[in-house]
Amino acid sequence: MNVRRWKCLCAYDGTTFAGWQSQAGGTAIQDVIEARLTQIFKEPRRIHGSGRTDSGVHARAQVFHFDAEWSHAPEKLLAAFRVGLPPSIQIKSVRAVAAGFHSRFDATGKRYDYFVHLGDADPFTRPYCWTFFKPLDVAAMQAAAAVLHGRHDFRAFTALNGPEREDTVRDIRRLDVKRRGRTIQITAEADGFLYKMVRSLAGMLVAVGEGKLSVADVRRILHSRERTAAVQTAPAQGLFLTKVFY
Repeated sequence: MNVRRWKCLCAYDGTTFAGWQSQAGGTAIQDVIEARLTQIFKEPRRIHGSGRTDSGVHARAQVFHFDAEWSHAPEKLLAAFRVGLPPSIQIKSVRAVAAGFHSRFDATGKRYDYFVHLGDADPFTRPYCWTFFKPLDVAAMQAAAAVLHGRHDFRAFTALNGPEREDTVRDIRRLDVKRRGRTIQITAEADGFLYKMVRSLAGMLVAVGEGKLSVADVRRILHSRERTAAVQTAPAQGLFLTKVFY
């Protein structure tokens, strides 16, 4: 029996899914991919992702792995994958890796992109951005991003509930704010992210851009380590998981 570990790269439009992680109703992306694997291998196969994405969040490069016996070339497994998945999920690559590889625990960092559209976005853009009808001061947003760059305790920027059980220190290696036409792109790269952290960072930067918060407010909130109403969570549809680093 030649069981191998397979590393897969996938993209998905998260609009109609209940996030990545398996749900009781089978409405998560993980459920759909596992159902296809069950069809291919004639028995259930569990997949392990690099991390969760929330309901409505998209991915250009989510990574997952699973173990299975497959005697054909990886290209044939990729072809079999593509047949039975909905158009909103694409398996981009499949390759055999060492038995000890783990999509989540071996990851050294992730990159997310968040998109804000200034003005009324068209029907082809609206599902993939935060449509914003007020002007935003990009220079102020960039100054606030500089405060958040580096290694900090980001407890104030997570939506964790109940007693704190997770280490909330993270190292943001990159936090850029760029404008191209009507699109503002926020790029966040770190060794890891807390629950809803990227959307919270995006929401805070937008609040700075519209003048609701100052750079000094951002510094104060960061150092407070307390989640407050001043930190809004940006809408899910503007967020993309862009890359997982190994």
